[in-house]
Amino acid sequence: MYQPSGLNFGALIPCGIVLLVPLLVLVWAIANYNGLVRLRNLVRESWAQIDTELCRRYDLIPNLVDVVKGYAAHERQAFQIVVEARNRAVASTGSPASQARDENALVGSVRQLWAVAEAYPQLQADQQFLRLQQELTNTEDRIQAARRFYNANVRDLNTRIEVFPSNLIAGLFAFKSEEFFEVEEMVVRQAPAVKL
Repeated sequence: MYQPSGLNFGALIPCGIVLLVPLLVLVWAIANYNGLVRLRNLVRESWAQIDTELCRRYDLIPNLVDVVKGYAAHERQAFQIVVEARNRAVASTGSPASQARDENALVGSVRQLWAVAEAYPQLQADQQFLRLQQELTNTEDRIQAARRFYNANVRDLNTRIEVFPSNLIAGLFAFKSEEFFEVEEMVVRQAPAVKL
């Protein structure tokens, strides 16, 4: 029987296995690393969406204060509290937790502004006030949607960082858990619809 010289197929199988195992481990590591990077980028992108909506809110609040101020000029302290809380929220660039504290203070001060506005029936009928109120309602809905999207992405990233075996890659490349963004919902009170 003829045998080709120098080729031993029986010896190639163990060599193939020895080469295949590290290759599979490398492919697994790359896939996990890329998955973590994708999740981290989703968290950053969703945080940018929250930031955009918060900026929209920051732009609406001074207009709302001005309209209410026209009707309730003697409520100066309530206006000052809103302006100060807005300025702190605008300047807040720390972690989501520190930003949430400033946002919650802003929400509380705007709630006080709504209480002032409720005392003035003429204000409740003002078209500019109603338009600003509607825009703020829409903005709050968008903030809440962006917050839910961000928190879902943070949950996915944090889970991936913590579970085995992807936690090995996360630890090796220093992926860090992200903070959730928990803020109170700003309840924008709508003027009751009057039907005659």
